[in-house]
Amino acid sequence: MKNTFKITVFAVFLTFFGYSCSTVPITGRKQINALPESEMLAMSLTQYEEFLKTNRVSEDKSQTELVKRVGGRIAAAVEEYFSDHGMKDRIEDFAWEFNLVEDETPNAWCMPGGKVVVYSGILPITKTETGLAVVMGHEIAHAVARHGNERMSQQMGIQLGGTVLSIAIDEKPEQTKSIFMAAYGVGSQVAFSLPYSRLHESEADQLGLIFMAMAGYNPEEAVDFWQRMSAQGGQKPPEFLSTHPSDETRIRKLREFLPEAKKYYKKN
Repeated sequence: MKNTFKITVFAVFLTFFGYSCSTVPITGRKQINALPESEMLAMSLTQYEEFLKTNRVSEDKSQTELVKRVGGRIAAAVEEYFSDHGMKDRIEDFAWEFNLVEDETPNAWCMPGGKVVVYSGILPITKTETGLAVVMGHEIAHAVARHGNERMSQQMGIQLGGTVLSIAIDEKPEQTKSIFMAAYGVGSQVAFSLPYSRLHESEADQLGLIFMAMAGYNPEEAVDFWQRMSAQGGQKPPEFLSTHPSDETRIRKLREFLPEAKKYYKKN
């Protein structure tokens, strides 16, 4: 009954406030984004600046330059792809920024507008510049595919009863911030709609492979990176309870998509 009520609330939310139906680049999946992208961008900038003020930006010049170099190349590839496919308006408000923060967590994320943060804890796993390109291509793919808007749209309908984003920010700022940060992987909160989250991960893998290939990074190394991630160990939940595909599923799908991604590979 509770799940039925939540779904009903979300349906009313979409009907009352309207929604935008668009197509995810490359995969062609239809998606519903109920939140205005302009408001998502504004909130992104606020939360991004707050994050940088409360976290230690790395002073390691070599590693910082690496992050900015890889990010710049991936961003250029994204802009080229969207321009070539008549979708330049999808990223016209992006103002790319790339930062490395000192944090042992193996993580990275990209907020709307191209605000990218890499945690120093993931660098021992990426190992190489191409390994880092796998991670950054994947996270940037989440942003340009507007996965965060989808996930936050669901959460706003379920947790806040369909409150308009601008009103939610004023009336329930902490809860709205928590939903936003969870939607973009900044934190540990698990999203409500687990199947969608796994779908988003698989889509980001596909888009990320193409973006890194266009940027001149060999997409075959994505398999090596995820195998290293898999070897990190630790108790993992069954795939149907996880927000991410199992390691075996992810690697299998990456291998299946590699022939397509290699068509875009521009060797330097």
